[in-house]
Amino acid sequence: MQLRYIWLFSLVLLASACGRKPIEIRHQPEIPFPDEWPGAGIEEKEVLALWWESFGDPVLKDLVEKGLEGNFDLQAAAARVETAAAQARIAGAEILPNVSAGLNANGQRQNFIGLPIPGAEGESLSRTFKSFGVSLDASWEPDVWGRISAGKSAAIADLEAVEADMRFAKLSLAAQISKAWYAALESWEQIRLAEKTVANYRDTSERVRSRYRRGLQSSLDLRLALSSLSSAEALLEQRKQQMDLAARQLEILLGRYPSAQLETAQNLPSVPPVPPTGVPSELVSRRPDLVAAERRMWAAGARWTQARRSLYPSFSITGRIGTSSADFLQAFNGSFFIWNLAGNVMQPVFQGGRLRAQVELEDARSKEAAARWAASVLKALLEVEAALAAESYLARQEQSILVSTRQATASLELAQNRYDTGLESFVTILEAQRRSLDAESQLLNIRRQRLDTRIDLHLALGGGFESKQIEPEASNSDRKDDKS
Repeated sequence: MQLRYIWLFSLVLLASACGRKPIEIRHQPEIPFPDEWPGAGIEEKEVLALWWESFGDPVLKDLVEKGLEGNFDLQAAAARVETAAAQARIAGAEILPNVSAGLNANGQRQNFIGLPIPGAEGESLSRTFKSFGVSLDASWEPDVWGRISAGKSAAIADLEAVEADMRFAKLSLAAQISKAWYAALESWEQIRLAEKTVANYRDTSERVRSRYRRGLQSSLDLRLALSSLSSAEALLEQRKQQMDLAARQLEILLGRYPSAQLETAQNLPSVPPVPPTGVPSELVSRRPDLVAAERRMWAAGARWTQARRSLYPSFSITGRIGTSSADFLQAFNGSFFIWNLAGNVMQPVFQGGRLRAQVELEDARSKEAAARWAASVLKALLEVEAALAAESYLARQEQSILVSTRQATASLELAQNRYDTGLESFVTILEAQRRSLDAESQLLNIRRQRLDTRIDLHLALGGGFESKQIEPEASNSDRKDDKS
């Protein structure tokens, strides 16, 4: 008899091993990749890892490290990873048998009504039964068709997607901190420029006032000078407000109270050389957000497989071993050993179309996940190409604005000299001052834009944290089940 059960058990395991088909990504679009980035124009090398260090800014390096440690959005992303890991363990637990131990005690009193008892008329005959037992119960559904393992694979792929989301969140946070830091530095330089402008306008106003008192200047020139001074003072307050907001935003990213007490007394750094960009086709395995989209696409295919295999018969085996005795102490005696073993097969026959509708639902979700992956890849390619193109456009813009700044500064000096000698009107002085201020302000802004574009390029390339493509089958085998 025991040999028969062992033979049946072996057949179930054999069917479980041979009846499965591998899970495949469904509806994955084909995306053609160029051999190289058209806008790069440099030797293709490995993408930089800790790219923020390429700016040569020790303060930025320290801020990124503190942000990665203290940012609360990042901590929330880490908690989502823990949640997905727990869900993957729950999904995988169904593959293994469920085993539980029990200790039970039963008592019963039974009355025998209507039976005559000599010498005890009017009384009922009763008997008390007691039963004690120790048992070990087990149940198992052999994964004959791979339905349970498909669900486990989907949960593991979801976990890998959330882990990739976590890496991208870290990369995105580093980019946000870098941009906020350089926005604060630009604001600080804009404040210095505004203060210098206020001082220049105040000096000009005093000179005009002095000439007006001596009858050498009209009241119109004085009013224009005072108006320009007030406008410069208003611009200075605006720059201070921008500086205050930039500092508070940066402190929030660092996980600090937004007190605007950040020290920013330094200039914007120069833009380093264009970094290595790698090969376009490597982008899907390097960028964490694309890895996450691919994992979700694979998970959707696994859930379709799980729904499809729910149409097949399911097998289950239950068993119990233990002892049973009317004496509590004898319940632990092996002489009172009992056991039972049962198996059943269930084939879905009619459920109102629910199972086939679930297959169609998962197929539609698989199409959606594949389309989202393709859209994410195209968006990522656009971000790299746009950042590479912006590099050259902004570099040429900076050169033009630099020339404009030099010419505006020279024209202001010339206008002041000609005004002092009576050869130019005061309106010329005001126009020259305005042009000089605008040109210097634009130069600071374009330099910060170039830094932002470089940050966008690093983010688009997926540099910053280790990220490699995960093969579906390998990812499942690498995970170890939690048997507790």
